[in-house]
Amino acid sequence: MSGAACKADTTKGVNDPQAMESSAHPKKMEATGRTKLTEQGEIGSYKDEFKSSLQEMLDTESPQPGGTKKSKHRKRGKSGGAAASRADEQVLSSPQGKNVTSHPGGQDQQRQGTSKTRRTPKKQEARHQPQQKQSGRNPGARAKTPKKYQEVDGNSTQTPGSAQKQGVGRDKQFENYWSLKDVSDGLKEGTLIQSTLRTNPRRFTEAYLDDPKGGTDIMIDGVIPRNRALPGDVVAVKLLPKSEWKFLLEDYETYLSQQKDSEDNSTTPKPSANDITDKLKNLSMKPNPNPPVDELQLGLRESYQKELKDMDKTVKRLFGDEILEDVPVQQTGVEKLDVDKVVIPDKFYQRLAKVVYIIEKKHSRVCMGHLKMPKATNLSTALFSPVDPRLPRLNIPLKECPGGFKERPKDFANTLFIAEITDWPRHSGFGKGHLRRSLGEAGDIETETEGMLIEYDIDHSVFGDQVLACLPKDLPWRIPSKEFAIRKDLRKECIFTIDPATARDLDDALHCKYLGNNTYEVGVHIADVSYFIKEGTALDKKAGERATSVYLVQKVIPMLPELLCQELCSLNPDEDKMTFSVVWKMKEDGEILDEWCGRTVIRSCVKLSYDHAQDLIESPDKQFSYEELPSITNGFKIPQIMQSVLNLNKIALNLRKKRFDDGALTLDQIKLSYALDKETGMPSGVSVEQRKESNKLVEEFMLLANMAVAHRIYNAYKDTALLRRHPPPKGKVLQDTIDQCHEMGIEIEGETSKELQESLKKYVGNDKYSEGRAQILTALFSKPMNRALYFCTGRIEDEEQYRHYALNVPLYTHFTSPIRRYADVIVHRLLAASLGYVEKPERSAESTEAQASHCNTKKFKAKDVQDRSTELFFVNFVKMCGPLDEEGMVMNVLDRSFDVFLMRLGTVQRVYLDALPLSKVDLEETRRRKMLTLSWEADDDHQAITQEIQMFTLVSCVLAKGDTGPLALKTIIKRPETEEQATAAATQESTASEELLLA
Repeated sequence: MSGAACKADTTKGVNDPQAMESSAHPKKMEATGRTKLTEQGEIGSYKDEFKSSLQEMLDTESPQPGGTKKSKHRKRGKSGGAAASRADEQVLSSPQGKNVTSHPGGQDQQRQGTSKTRRTPKKQEARHQPQQKQSGRNPGARAKTPKKYQEVDGNSTQTPGSAQKQGVGRDKQFENYWSLKDVSDGLKEGTLIQSTLRTNPRRFTEAYLDDPKGGTDIMIDGVIPRNRALPGDVVAVKLLPKSEWKFLLEDYETYLSQQKDSEDNSTTPKPSANDITDKLKNLSMKPNPNPPVDELQLGLRESYQKELKDMDKTVKRLFGDEILEDVPVQQTGVEKLDVDKVVIPDKFYQRLAKVVYIIEKKHSRVCMGHLKMPKATNLSTALFSPVDPRLPRLNIPLKECPGGFKERPKDFANTLFIAEITDWPRHSGFGKGHLRRSLGEAGDIETETEGMLIEYDIDHSVFGDQVLACLPKDLPWRIPSKEFAIRKDLRKECIFTIDPATARDLDDALHCKYLGNNTYEVGVHIADVSYFIKEGTALDKKAGERATSVYLVQKVIPMLPELLCQELCSLNPDEDKMTFSVVWKMKEDGEILDEWCGRTVIRSCVKLSYDHAQDLIESPDKQFSYEELPSITNGFKIPQIMQSVLNLNKIALNLRKKRFDDGALTLDQIKLSYALDKETGMPSGVSVEQRKESNKLVEEFMLLANMAVAHRIYNAYKDTALLRRHPPPKGKVLQDTIDQCHEMGIEIEGETSKELQESLKKYVGNDKYSEGRAQILTALFSKPMNRALYFCTGRIEDEEQYRHYALNVPLYTHFTSPIRRYADVIVHRLLAASLGYVEKPERSAESTEAQASHCNTKKFKAKDVQDRSTELFFVNFVKMCGPLDEEGMVMNVLDRSFDVFLMRLGTVQRVYLDALPLSKVDLEETRRRKMLTLSWEADDDHQAITQEIQMFTLVSCVLAKGDTGPLALKTIIKRPETEEQATAAATQESTASEELLLA
């Protein structure tokens, strides 16, 4: 990390599961041909009995032409090179000139056990070269525009490959928003649902919302029903009728299979054919004559005969291959189902909804992107294409564009601009925008960093005069004498800090004193930031607005002015500091005998780094010299510091064991740290951050303090306490992941956090394969996890919802980092009031909840920016130091690509099959497992060889700079070695090692 780096959040990961936040969305699984099913009870798979009854269920009425609805599994056209859109959902130009959307799984790939040759590269006229990484961008690469999409509403070309290739044409438009009164009434009556919108960055047409009642996610399928809401917005949605929900065929097939297995092992009589027929007689297989508007506009119509054939396959999948052998395809239309008679449980449906109102525009409506000239030359607007694929393209007045743009638009192709979304008309797929300014060249670290800070609404301006006027004027500042009278004086205790070596805002310190009889006094001391931030002042308002410090690779965007966070509040050694302390008397095994909490004055005697503390832990018998440790003050010596650290570690190990015995869960993922060149600021090296015992030591006591304070403030203020909850994981996504692992021979139990932790622990090992598998399992089971949230206790009635799932505790809050988190400042004020130091804060439950929600939003944005900053530096590191040879493990298999976890770097990269010299690719797929068989071509140096790719396969990779944009990376796998080559390589390596030893 750079010199500006600051101490990491010790309550991150399991303790504050930002690392567990789901970036995945529920898998779209639906019957081929949009089959709609409803049920109430079980359905057996007794083909022989049911076969004679099926004909009675089928309506022989011929379908009306034109009544088609797109199939989820569509034909694949030849790719158009760089113009193809991102990931494995590509809007392509088919040989017939129709736009179709490719989708992982493919049209015929849902049948379990199928094996199908996917492509023969030699015979292809053009290879598909999609972008290798989400961040990679090619300002000029867009899908070719069919004529029917041009000049929509008299504006520039609408292309169904960008974030509003949403298909809003002349005869289609977004719905009007409901009135505020109707929305309010709907929310009260329960006919509307309020939640925060999440848009899939790989598939912009998919968006999801958490169910406030804890059910499965609600899906917004398409841009039209999303109704101009942007990612992060708080929206009111209305569920669509159940007949329009998506039937999760794969889940239902699994259910039927399990039912059949259960019945086969049961002595109970099997139901008759008539029983089954009664439950299925309203089965609907008739294509929907009214496809969604945006699907029509995207040109995704399929032939009616094709629809019927797909439906035929679906029926065969459900009820057997022989069931329809005597039933003509054209007779498979059935009247609309009667939901009242046959109802499939809701868990086999993906609920769909539409946005009717944007309650709060959380998205900044500002975006970073590129300017382009439309094909029509007589327009008064230019086209702005955002970098974020989830946002709409914008029409920008030409008069706002830089000089010379109209005449020479290619000169600006690699320039990033900042634009503001000013409006998004109902009748247009394009928003209206205002061009703020030019940022600089795409790919440049400072340009990209500034753009992302603006886009995510991260205030990185200097603090204004009104804010600075709230700070102490007489410097150097001294603690007023009256504070010593009301605070406990702990300056003579052996108190010290343990932080990252580069940390400058030290907000926590520890002490440990042996009391005899296996009893210790342990203290956690937190900077008393609330003393300096008076409620309602300009400083308080600014801190509340920023809500959190933002940690980038090369710098920190602080929540508070430097005078506070690095001087007055920072617990620097050999300086008197005001703190809030929690002090326990406890046994070595972590049993707490007594607890005290109050305001104190401390004087840290040494600033230890995590490495210093780790050295003391690992070498308890070593005689350390004063040159090996930082300066120690206040009359303390190295042996006293060492003994305190060792005692703290002993207690922390016991606390940690007890936590996990009680059901805590940790899903720690690999994090990278960069060495930066002092002159250029560019990355010169990268390493994986190590979580050692010293890190865990600090973490345990911070957790203990946070839990102690949570109970204190809740007991004092039942209605206005600010706590932090972590909802249980998304049940369906978790179960899907468990089922996926089961297919791979990995058995995971996930009923509780304890079961999940113990199951994952079984697959941890020290060999290369086990380490990679453990990291993949961690990543997979992070996806179902919900985000932890700040909340006001008075706004949630059910105390069970206060729980923190990952920690498995009833109450939790943030108290230990007030320098960089505003939520902690509020908690300090509540704690001070509960102890009688100050009057109760003026905040109402509504005000506290509003601030908690704002803190959540800012924390999520800060996390996103931090991730993008890490990614930005990683790309630049690869560009400067690559290509890199890396060992990887397959994490996910798609039809034409697969994701590889690079074990040394802790990153996931996508490998596209079209980039490999393959003669053919076979895909074998069961319900939750895919395997690719790659046939490598022979050449002058290599013979032909086949390779199987499935989850947990070890592969050798090459990671290099991509060619589709300034931030693109490209990953390929190396040709596997034959047995003879592997033996020869091992022999050569052994010989080289022996020669080295002899030398």
